[in-house]
Amino acid sequence: MKQRTEYEKNCAHCEHAGNTYDDEYVICIKKGIVRSHGCCRKFIYDPLKRKTSPYKPSPKLEYINIDEV
Repeated sequence: MKQRTEYEKNCAHCEHAGNTYDDEYVICIKKGIVRSHGCCRKFIYDPLKRKTSPYKPSPKLEYINIDEV
């Protein structure tokens, strides 16, 4: 059974990719300079490279009083 992924496979989120000054291209350890929306067989997802959307609100955290616990 194939596992469903919640992320897009593109070079901008790959473990092997490094950022450049241009958002359209990234530097790949395996392939060299490639487009950021491309993907290859060496793709390994790195969640720390994902940028959050400024339009999506952050979750509200519940306040807990330490003195009462």
